Amino acid sequence: MSRRHSPAAERNAPFILAELQRLLPPRGLLLEIASGTGQHAAALSAGLPGWQWQPSDYETESLPSIAAWCEGLARVLPAIELDVTSADWPSADAVFCANMIHISPWACTVALMRGAARHLSPHGLLVTYGPYLVEGVETAPSNLAFDADLRARNPAWGLRRLADIEREAQAAGLILREQVAMPANNRLLVWARA
Repeated sequence: MSRRHSPAAERNAPFILAELQRLLPPRGLLLEIASGTGQHAAALSAGLPGWQWQPSDYETESLPSIAAWCEGLARVLPAIELDVTSADWPSADAVFCANMIHISPWACTVALMRGAARHLSPHGLLVTYGPYLVEGVETAPSNLAFDADLRARNPAWGLRRLADIEREAQAAGLILREQVAMPANNRLLVWARA
């Protein structure tokens, strides 16, 4: 079966959708970076009727799952293969990226900030979601265990310090406009042009 399932994506989609509905204007084109299973593309696009959704993923083996989840959804474009470190991105009014920053090498986070700054429309937003290490905020034991597990699987992975991400965003011309505490010790970060 080509449709993969992520329990975490299923759990967090309603909370992410509520924030996207609050943050985004009534219509536009949203580029999703690292769409994974495709569950977010299906669930979130359904709650944003004025938006066209462009799913993408680095791994070609993810594309059939994304297609299976989004089959028949008129406002979801066919998923594209996209390496976040390449310069070849489609332009968008918003970029959404969930759970890639900690499950990829640091160079991907740098590229995400630079790519969003290059390809977002003038008032567009980059919205990232996941666990982060925030200075002055105690890290939940579950996130520390998750970080250790990620680093054991791949030393280039792991939870990132928000201050480090902010520094890269500023270098690319983006600022952290808002951060929202989310369930399961995650955060939704909203980035905009400086």
